[in-house]
Amino acid sequence: MSDETDAPKKGTKAPLVIGLVLALIGGGGGFFAVQKGATDHAKSAAPVSEEIHDTDQVAVAFVALDPLIISLPGAQGREHLRFTAQLEVTPGHAADVEAIKPRIIDVLNGYLRAVEIAHLEDPSALVRLRAQMLRRVQVVAGEGRIRDLLIMEFVLS
Repeated sequence: MSDETDAPKKGTKAPLVIGLVLALIGGGGGFFAVQKGATDHAKSAAPVSEEIHDTDQVAVAFVALDPLIISLPGAQGREHLRFTAQLEVTPGHAADVEAIKPRIIDVLNGYLRAVEIAHLEDPSALVRLRAQMLRRVQVVAGEGRIRDLLIMEFVLS
């Protein structure tokens, strides 16, 4: 009697076979879906790309900002940030934005001086900094005049 209780019971292989069959069916179905979906997607992709090209034809103007060189307090003395940008504006407002460039530069200068060096050195922070600067510039220029802030140069030295 003790020999029967000590020996482990052999399991059935039915779950393994069922799992293997289901995996093969799922893989075949997935392959078919991708192949069928790829051909349908290629047919519908052309109108989407035409729409994208149509939106590229929107008229824009660019206003170049004077380069900023900002002194930043560093751990080993002074560090500098060289910042150059251009503003994407609606063509009808380019002259208005050009006229208030000193205010825009003042806002950017003040903001960049207030940012900690650790934030400036973080590569992923540039997206957040750009969004903050764009919002401040849009507030100064007025609603609907500035579409985007394009950073041309952002160098810490």
